[in-house]
Amino acid sequence: MTTARDIMHRGAQWIPAHETLDRAAQLMRELNVGALPISDENERLCGIITDRDIVVGCVAMGHNPSRVTAGDMAKGTPCWIDANADVGDVLQEMEDHQIRRLPVIDDKRLVGMISEADLAEHLTEDQLAEWVERVYSRSATR
Repeated sequence: MTTARDIMHRGAQWIPAHETLDRAAQLMRELNVGALPISDENERLCGIITDRDIVVGCVAMGHNPSRVTAGDMAKGTPCWIDANADVGDVLQEMEDHQIRRLPVIDDKRLVGMISEADLAEHLTEDQLAEWVERVYSRSATR
C-alpha cells in the first residue's frame, strides 16, 4: 500500500499565524513553494496560505502585506491527511475539497506536503489523468 508519507515532499515548514504576509512571501521565495501551512501557538495546523491568497486577498484589496498576518487569512477548517493514509484517500481528499496542496500530519505534527508535482512523480499516468480530470473539470463548473 502506498501511503501519504511515501509520496509527500518532506521538509515542509510552517508559517506561524502571527507572521505577516510579507514574511510569508519571503519564506515562499526562500523555499521555492507556493503555499505554506499556518500554525497556531501550539504548532498545530490552523490554515494554509498560498501565493495567490497574498496577491488576491491582500495586495489586490489594497491592504498592506506587512500589516496583515497569515492568521488573518486563515479561514475555515484546513484540510490535511494522516501520514499513514492510503494514496487513494489522498486523492479523494484533494478532489473532494478542490485543493492542489495537502499538508501531511503525523501525531499532530506537520511532516510534509503533497502537491500536484508529488502526484505527478508517484502516480501512474492513468491515475494522474483521472485525478486531473476530476479535479479540474469540477472546479471549472463552479
